[in-house]
Amino acid sequence: MKEFFSIGEISKLFDINKKTLRYYDEIGLFKPSFVNKDNNYRYYTLDQFQYLETIKYLKELGLSLDKIKYNLTNLNSEDVINSLEEQNNIIDAKISELQLIKQKINKKIIQIKDSTRNDLLETIREVDFNERQAVRLRHSIKTGYDIEFSLRKLIKMSDNKIFLTYGLVGVSISRDDLIDRKYDEYKSIFIMIEEEKYDKSLIKIFPKGTYVCIRFKGVHKDAPPYYEKLINYINKQGYEIIDDCLEMELTDPSLSLTDEEVIMELQILVKKS
Repeated sequence: MKEFFSIGEISKLFDINKKTLRYYDEIGLFKPSFVNKDNNYRYYTLDQFQYLETIKYLKELGLSLDKIKYNLTNLNSEDVINSLEEQNNIIDAKISELQLIKQKINKKIIQIKDSTRNDLLETIREVDFNERQAVRLRHSIKTGYDIEFSLRKLIKMSDNKIFLTYGLVGVSISRDDLIDRKYDEYKSIFIMIEEEKYDKSLIKIFPKGTYVCIRFKGVHKDAPPYYEKLINYINKQGYEIIDDCLEMELTDPSLSLTDEEVIMELQILVKKS
């Protein structure tokens, strides 16, 4: 039976590259049985196989090399159990995070499909929404450049947690400006969120209720005529505007679209008389 195994042979047998094995040696996690002093070649023995297999197993479970080294050095069942239970909690947290991301992806698919519905364009609709929440930055925004700058600022204030999977992005015009038919200044920018936890000072709750809505092709500068349509409709119906107007881009920001391909929606919360 073969007595000694070179680092190359161990690498092939365990599917671990030689650089990693050398690193394990350097940190004292898995040292060779002996090193040839003439050529510095590392050699391992058969009785080390189970030890290396255990390292691989614990690493696949997600334990850090420091914890693996500690557990194997101390060989204490209680410590091993504690480490595995701790890793179990980390995995549960990752599963919850992935489930939330999956939920966001599914909503994004629905959102993109819905934004392509031409039958809803330029049609005033009354839509009942449940309570929604967003992270919001309140300050004056007057140009498209200001919107992009403000969005980056909001993402940074949210610790960049919403950048890759953020929901609908929108801006708001104050209720008073709506009533006065002033549409040239936004009072805030927001990003719709799900169950994530953010600084409470950033959270805005959009109330449950009936919103008078209209969709159009274009960008923010094209919105004023559609505000006029909504205000005229609301006045004709005898409704009362009770909150700021939400102006959101329904098309996905990651798509490279011309201004004419972008789909926007205005939503105004009303109280029916």
